[in-house]
Amino acid sequence: MSRQVVLDTETTGLNPQEGHRIIEIGCVELVNRRLTGRHFHVYINPQRVIDSGAIEVHGITNEFLNDKPLFTDIADDFIQFIKESELIIHNAPFDVGFINHEFALLDKTLGTVNQYSEVFDTLSFARKKHPGQRNSLDALCKRYGIDNSHRELHGALLDAEILAEVYLLMTGGQSSLLEEATDSRQEQTDLQVKRILADRKPLTIIYCNEDELQQHQARLAAIEKASGNCLWK
Repeated sequence: MSRQVVLDTETTGLNPQEGHRIIEIGCVELVNRRLTGRHFHVYINPQRVIDSGAIEVHGITNEFLNDKPLFTDIADDFIQFIKESELIIHNAPFDVGFINHEFALLDKTLGTVNQYSEVFDTLSFARKKHPGQRNSLDALCKRYGIDNSHRELHGALLDAEILAEVYLLMTGGQSSLLEEATDSRQEQTDLQVKRILADRKPLTIIYCNEDELQQHQARLAAIEKASGNCLWK
């Protein structure tokens, strides 16, 4: 069984070496490339002031965090959730750097993230897959036809859910579909050919509605933009 955890954090600023801390962690679980519905989500009191620029990004204020737990209160549950998984993170060095800093402040014997999980950086992967293009989470949503219009502000759990969709589409491919088709053809060679009656009842045709047609066209446009050629369009 392949278990992955898609993770995102929000912080008080950009650099843990300047004393900045994590204020939100959001994780969603994938097993065999399918969302399980399990998630880990906490807000954390950083015991310091949040930069005004950071508040503009995520909208989380010190007043909101005053009654939230400290990192020491959630550390064990967090480690248990990510343990023995592959972490999927967009710009992994940023989030991993902050988590390792929190581990070190709490207990140096906790070590680092890499002692508990492998890490897959979707930003690094996207830059190799789409060189010379914008590869922010918003840009990837647009490229792969993912609706993130409800994302007015950054939030760790929402961003983790969106990143999970991006990751599955960006790393998907069609190998499983081809394998299924091969298996199906192999099974058909063992079946006896049956003639279809000329006066058979016609098949029922179910037409798509306008909303389904628009979604279909949007997905074809996303495929064409990502690959440069869409055979179904």
